[in-house]
Amino acid sequence: MNQKETLEFRFAKEEDTALVMQFIQELAEYEKLSDQVTVTEESLRKELFEKKAAEVLFAVEDGKEIGFALFFHNFSTFLGKSGLYLEDLFIRPENRGKGIGTEIFKRLAKIAKERGYGRMEWSCLNWNKPSIQFYGSMGAKAMDEWTVHRLTEDGIAKLAEA
Repeated sequence: MNQKETLEFRFAKEEDTALVMQFIQELAEYEKLSDQVTVTEESLRKELFEKKAAEVLFAVEDGKEIGFALFFHNFSTFLGKSGLYLEDLFIRPENRGKGIGTEIFKRLAKIAKERGYGRMEWSCLNWNKPSIQFYGSMGAKAMDEWTVHRLTEDGIAKLAEA
């Protein structure tokens, strides 16, 4: 069976909210971050399908969702163009090693090209060596000269009140 011939893609619809939530929980478990998941199905539904804050692309094989990518657009002032920011990519363990990740990235690249985006970006945990090697094999460059900074909800509230 040729993976490329059997793999399909589809965008999530509102009725897929529980499935998206399930993938998020599986990803968090894999990354050993389950304790940080505070999203609810309702808040996820609202953000994805009312506010349209992000999009979800499913990888589907034999009618079953086996992976997902959650992304949104960002903007580069230097390029003067939007970009595709990949927040999450997860393939269920039993489906890894079949080239599905590569096919998801190819599909995301097509989406970025069709939309006229100037670049694709994502973050990767430093301990995740298999993913780092995978990204490098596709020609992605680590932005080692940049450090990600983050304000959490508490930090935002504290700064907003200052």
